[in-house]
Amino acid sequence: MIWLLRKDLLILRRSRLLVALLVFYPIAIALLIGFAISRSPSRPRVAIVDETPAGETIQVGGQRVEVSQYARQLFSQVQSVGVSSRAQAVEEVKSADVLAAVVIPADIAARISSGTAQGQLEVIYNGDALEQSLVQSQIGSALAQANLGFSEQLQRAAAKAIDGLLRGGNLGSLGAPSDLIGLEQIPAVLQRVLAHVPAGSDRAALERVASFADFAAQNLSVSKKVLSTVGQPIRVHSTLLHGRRTPLNTFAVVVAVSVSLMFVCVLLAAGGVALEREERALGRLIRGLVSREALLVEKGMLAAGCSFVLALAMLAGVGAFVSLDWSRAGLWVVALAFGALSFGALGVAIGALAREVRAASLLAFLMSLPLAFLALVPSGSVSHGFYEVIGAVSFLFPFKAALQALDAAVNGAAPSIGGSLAHLAGLCVIFGALARFGLRRAD
Repeated sequence: MIWLLRKDLLILRRSRLLVALLVFYPIAIALLIGFAISRSPSRPRVAIVDETPAGETIQVGGQRVEVSQYARQLFSQVQSVGVSSRAQAVEEVKSADVLAAVVIPADIAARISSGTAQGQLEVIYNGDALEQSLVQSQIGSALAQANLGFSEQLQRAAAKAIDGLLRGGNLGSLGAPSDLIGLEQIPAVLQRVLAHVPAGSDRAALERVASFADFAAQNLSVSKKVLSTVGQPIRVHSTLLHGRRTPLNTFAVVVAVSVSLMFVCVLLAAGGVALEREERALGRLIRGLVSREALLVEKGMLAAGCSFVLALAMLAGVGAFVSLDWSRAGLWVVALAFGALSFGALGVAIGALAREVRAASLLAFLMSLPLAFLALVPSGSVSHGFYEVIGAVSFLFPFKAALQALDAAVNGAAPSIGGSLAHLAGLCVIFGALARFGLRRAD
């Protein structure tokens, strides 16, 4: 087995162009995927729960603004899915029917009308850093547009109320007198009254009132301009169902390293096994030099070792530019090792079944890219049934499990690293058995 390993290393040393392609091609693909995951769907599916009573309004002075107008603004920015309760919205997010859920609470009108508190929406989402970033960008944009339209209505209502206070007349408020004097008119009226009031304490008191009324009228007119700076009457409270918030840039690092690990390992392992059969060396090897199992282990371990070194170097190199938690480096090694072994098992299975180098390399290449892109499809961006199919396919191959394990190791994301490592170990055994089945004949 050691001599077999030395032979393979000698072949690699002589095939410098092949080694260069194995190193630089997956890195280039990984970088392209890293750029691609920053793009997001234009109108994501979002469940919206409107708990406000029908016809609920917010009173600003003598004006009323309908809360339903805010909901309509929000609906126009996303593919809205109407649900009746928060619990139902949570289930929609968990089942990946929608990308996120927005809850408009019943007390939002009372909070805004109080004049001392912001209304608060709840955004519920789930998933990895890519889906979290989609939620933050898409929902944030939708809420900003809805906030803008809603705040403009509040500004117009407040400006109209201020105009009523300044000019006087019928304010239209319940219980208000029908012919009130305007704040702008008070100073002139007081000046006419003061002309007939003799000097004394009463005149001094009236002069103080006149000064205050004049000052108040001037500053109240300025307050209309202040209203134009009011931008966010409603704020957002986000709820993450599982895991923790992770920056998209560190998740992109995990994706790039996982893609590089997969490409190098699968192509090298598949080509190594197929080469022995194509050169008709397999029969001579297994008739006395090594067993079928030892040959598969050697090819898989060689591919896993080479890809592990490349991926670890890539992760450490990127760490010089992106802030990574180096205290978790031990977990990085474990996640990369399990991922490399599972990719190696997949590669030797492809090589054993394909029987020749060109077919094995082509099959490994054609399988790798779709598996990577399928694992990056976010929930809510496709139909529920199609997403279930994607999840089943991704479960049968190592890429998504390796990505989740490395994401948990680097970012502490969900699911936990233990479950992903167990998944990778199981796939390693299954693909190893499939490779052994492919080598049942030595021709």
